[in-house]
Amino acid sequence: MRCVTQSKQYILISSGLSFAPSNSEDSCCFFVPQHKKAARKNISLSVSLQRRTMATLNWPMGKRRRGGRARREMLWFYSFILPWLLGFIGLSVIPLAAGFLISLSNYNGYNLNTVRLVGLQNYVRAFSDPNTSYALGRTVVFTTISVPLNLTASFCIAVMLNQRVYGRGIFRTLFYIPSIIPAVAVGWIWKLMMDANTGLVNGVINVVFPDTVVRWLTDYPTLVLIMLSLWVSIGGTMIVFLAGLQNVPRELEEAALIDGATAPQMFRLITIPLVTPVIFFQLILSLIGSLQVLVEPILLAGQPRGEGLSATPPRANYLYMVHTFDQIFANQRYGYGTALLWLLFVLILSLTLIVFRTSRYWVYYEVAQEGDAR
Repeated sequence: MRCVTQSKQYILISSGLSFAPSNSEDSCCFFVPQHKKAARKNISLSVSLQRRTMATLNWPMGKRRRGGRARREMLWFYSFILPWLLGFIGLSVIPLAAGFLISLSNYNGYNLNTVRLVGLQNYVRAFSDPNTSYALGRTVVFTTISVPLNLTASFCIAVMLNQRVYGRGIFRTLFYIPSIIPAVAVGWIWKLMMDANTGLVNGVINVVFPDTVVRWLTDYPTLVLIMLSLWVSIGGTMIVFLAGLQNVPRELEEAALIDGATAPQMFRLITIPLVTPVIFFQLILSLIGSLQVLVEPILLAGQPRGEGLSATPPRANYLYMVHTFDQIFANQRYGYGTALLWLLFVLILSLTLIVFRTSRYWVYYEVAQEGDAR
């Protein structure tokens, strides 16, 4: 047996080692076996126990240090998002809550002293109002025609402008320009073009069929509205489709050519499946946009009741948002009009969820989505 001295370290070893304090104040003796391997093993065990003991003693201090850092990081996080959070609460949450309360009241804009809650009367009235049913029906007709037409035309133009043709940049610009023109300017342009007496369209028709007068704004108002909507929206939709087409891997098309596939087969089996996520995205946006059309039908009004947004469109263009606008600002029925808006929100949300649920059957993703068996 021999004595191993460690300065200023007092460690109690309970695994077969003997401990005896030395005469020195700064040392203690561990009696370890003389065999070198056993001595080395026991010394390693003592060092390991020492490290564990020191780590245990220092654990509360380390925990406090990490807790302080986490609190500082959390403080900085909330400091950075505070402006957005205040804006979200003040401009979104509070107005939505106030709007829902207004939909449950008889508020008309002036009766602050007599305003009261009427429950679901405004919602019940919406389901029994024939004007609401008619406006919703005309909106469904407009959406059913305009959305597929917009998606089809935009996709075909994007496919053509994705080819290596001369001057394709100019054509892309020309198709995109209408989408950046303000809606009021677009409405007045189309109103002037479709005028029965001095309109450009009737002028062109008179060149081929003299003395022909077509009252587009009164006899065919829905057709004019659909054409206007297509002219405005085709540019932005085309750009998104063009980005999706340019993201199709060239390797797949080259491999299909090597295997003997024709151009229609590659378009049907490679291009379209890989662009279905973009089609899905544009379908959602087009549905939401077409259900909220308001300014264009009013600006195209052939026989206005007033000027500007106070004009009443033809009955065929009396869409849901036009009816809601008329109830709120023309008839001062804020509670009823707000209830109509909430019903529109529920309709849009329901259609969006239906499209999302059906997307698993026709939208192709290269990476399997959560809950998808592919």
